[in-house]
Amino acid sequence: MEKLPVISTGRLLLREIEEYDANDMFEYARLPMIGPSAGWQPHTSLSETRTVIKLFQGKKKYGQLGVFAIVWKENNKMVGTVELHTYVRNHRAELGYTVNPDYWGRGIALEASKHVIAWGFEKLWLKRIECTTFTNNKQSRRVCEKLGLTFEGTKRKGYLLYDGSIKDIDCYAIIDDDYYQRIYEKNWW
Repeated sequence: MEKLPVISTGRLLLREIEEYDANDMFEYARLPMIGPSAGWQPHTSLSETRTVIKLFQGKKKYGQLGVFAIVWKENNKMVGTVELHTYVRNHRAELGYTVNPDYWGRGIALEASKHVIAWGFEKLWLKRIECTTFTNNKQSRRVCEKLGLTFEGTKRKGYLLYDGSIKDIDCYAIIDDDYYQRIYEKNWW
């Protein structure tokens, strides 16, 4: 599979994650409030972050799309990631995002996600994009709502965490018909 496209937004640059992003990623991936809210264990070393980036890059070997680094243009800092994972060609994918808490409250996850959703429908010809979030993750649920994703319900005991615990997850989604209707009505960003 080829490299991800570079997507430039007003304030962000979305590009394929690279090994040189490790220091910026470790800055937030080590924090105890980040990984567990997304379902993964906080990173314990820069070496672990480098390994995770290599795993992200290796997703293409398994028919997956890869992971975008979210770069804040103002200072050229990698401040998070966004991706369409669990990709099924010409059908569906799941949106995932993480943002450094030093950059929370600026609409970064929303801005990056809108552009990745547009790419998913307009270039990958997806029919459905969904996003799941833990029921207690109010920030992520709010991003889904601002994106205009439809709440489809709660999957009880829907996620097995790294520590063996099981959590409920809320499922949101948008289908191609809804996306193109919003484009037509100029009701998408």
